[in-house]
Amino acid sequence: MKLFAAALAALATHNAAAFAPTATVGRRVSSTSIRMAETALSQDELKKMVGYKSVDDYVESGMVVGLGTGSTAYFAVERLGEKLKSGELKDIVAIPTSVRTKEQAEDLGIPLVTLDTHSKLDVAIDGADEVDPDLNLVKGGGGALLREKMVEVCADKFIVIVDESKLCEGLGPGFPLPVEITPFCHEHTIRTIAALPTCEGCDAVLRMGSSSSNVNDGDEIAITDNGNYIVDLHFKVPIKDAPKMATELKNTVGVVDHGLFCDMTTAVIIAGSDGISVKK
Repeated sequence: MKLFAAALAALATHNAAAFAPTATVGRRVSSTSIRMAETALSQDELKKMVGYKSVDDYVESGMVVGLGTGSTAYFAVERLGEKLKSGELKDIVAIPTSVRTKEQAEDLGIPLVTLDTHSKLDVAIDGADEVDPDLNLVKGGGGALLREKMVEVCADKFIVIVDESKLCEGLGPGFPLPVEITPFCHEHTIRTIAALPTCEGCDAVLRMGSSSSNVNDGDEIAITDNGNYIVDLHFKVPIKDAPKMATELKNTVGVVDHGLFCDMTTAVIIAGSDGISVKK
């Protein structure tokens, strides 16, 4: 843990000596890497490092910041609260993407606004459930996909923070694709979604229990913060054309929105066994 603390200190102070160049991992720009301790870090420690780095590298005083939802975004919110409390950052306002992120931000004293008063954001920071080579994402495992997309599409920069397990060659098989739908005639909407050409072969499963998990953990239909349902699409093979599927889903009556985030990502900060890399 001493080694881990030292690595975090290097992140917080932007100590250039802590950075070592690595091979190119991005589509356009070479990455940098922070060499970790020889002992393996836990997944939560990796999440904390990318969460902290996202705020250290992309948030400046006076910005409007979108706050994501989930176990990785939690640490970005935590870091923002720390830097505001210490005075290192000033005049920040933030827009949360879920009730639980709003509650965390309020507890940390982060000033909050909404899209109603601030439709333009400087940066949004959030995790992802899957990231493909083109930086298309699957998001919404935590049930906040609609608010996340509404906020993040308004940001000049959208920074995604993940550990390397979230990287994939093709979206779909590694994580079910969430689709938020209206409760009205939801069974009809689920059948319509499953019959879409781009969704052929998927297993459409209505989320039950908690809306923040795609694991069935209750007998009642899961309800999102917006009062809607979620259907999780399970694929056995990679999605062939994610942007086309996104269009078909969005054009389906009864669908509120979906967890495909295509052509939105500015950069992905990735924590792995060899260090932290940035893919753009």
